[in-house]
Amino acid sequence: MSPQPATLAVLVKGWPRLSETFIAQELVALEAAGQSFEIWSLRHPTDVKRHPLHDRLQAAVHYLPEYLYQEPVRVWQARAQAQALPGYAAAYRIWRADLRRDPSRNRIRRFGQACVLAAEMPAEVLGLYAHFLHTPSSVARYAAIMRGLPWSFSAHAKDIWTSPDWEISEKLSSQHHGAQFGATCTAFGARHLKQMSDSPDRIDLIYHGLDLSRFPPPPERQTRQANAPLHLMSVGRLVEKKGFDRLIDALALLPADQDWHWTHIGGGGLSDLLQDRAEDAGIANRITWRGACDQPEVIAAMRASDLFVLPSRVAADGDRDGLPNVLMEAASQLLPILSTPVSAIPEFIDSGTHGLLSIDTPEALATAIKTLADQPEMAETMARAALQRLRQDFGMDPGIAQLSARLTAMLQGS
Repeated sequence: MSPQPATLAVLVKGWPRLSETFIAQELVALEAAGQSFEIWSLRHPTDVKRHPLHDRLQAAVHYLPEYLYQEPVRVWQARAQAQALPGYAAAYRIWRADLRRDPSRNRIRRFGQACVLAAEMPAEVLGLYAHFLHTPSSVARYAAIMRGLPWSFSAHAKDIWTSPDWEISEKLSSQHHGAQFGATCTAFGARHLKQMSDSPDRIDLIYHGLDLSRFPPPPERQTRQANAPLHLMSVGRLVEKKGFDRLIDALALLPADQDWHWTHIGGGGLSDLLQDRAEDAGIANRITWRGACDQPEVIAAMRASDLFVLPSRVAADGDRDGLPNVLMEAASQLLPILSTPVSAIPEFIDSGTHGLLSIDTPEALATAIKTLADQPEMAETMARAALQRLRQDFGMDPGIAQLSARLTAMLQGS
């Protein structure tokens, strides 16, 4: 029996990526729901490790030219084919208007990638779906116009808060060949996008949720003694919006008699700076930097820890988290949570009930860590409440059903 032809093209920034397991989780679930698609990636993988979810996906993966000069023959042949498409003139006109406001190499690369995508997508493709509202959606939009197809997107965090207003508004406008629908994973982001759309009902709030079948049951935790060593851990890229610089400063403020150790999992460009900061603070010997880890390693670390800390904040350029999946992963393992009331984090954690949300100053974070260290029964109670909230309100299945229905309607032209 021959495989069902792919009727949907899914655009992603890179595939596979350990830092974007929420995308892999969604795509595996969409396949299980009956969606037939192929993945088109703007970049080649850079991670050494893979997530088990990546190996479960059956979809074919194609790589667009990461830089146009690397594949000139492919790009020029594709542009010649694209120029023969009925929507090329409209796509070119829109791109030129975008280029005037954003005269960058990245904008030029987006159009070249769109030409390749429009030329190479199978004839069976009936629509496009892009993960992230910025670059992938631009490529999807230009290619969709060339081919005369509908397109849609899923928006998350940085793509919402660092994209210029004119670009978001036009991507949400029917007059500018905007998306047929957009999904976003937080109510905070959904409100913002609805305000920028000429048709608010095209924006859906669809939480990623968590596929609890992929995670082991929570461990049988023994209540920690208040004077016992405190094992803290964090998972997140070493970038400004994660706030790990302020966490390091907070750890340096803990009382001298507090026995603690912090483990960090994740890569990122600030690694050297943050490790130097820990050295200068005199706490480097109490920190383990594990770098990028796969999912089983992350879960094992969560099961061996006493407190999960994610001190998210708004970066100088406006970038911020949405609702980080790692908070739900920590909750799945009954790991008490300390975070901040940034963006959509309060949509999952009601401070004092499901964990603690602190302002992101070092002094406030240190106080919150000390509170949870000194009151382990309270931390345990909040961890159990977070697990219950996860199970009741943040499962994956309802969101996948909603998204799959939206995609099916788009592909059917309804």
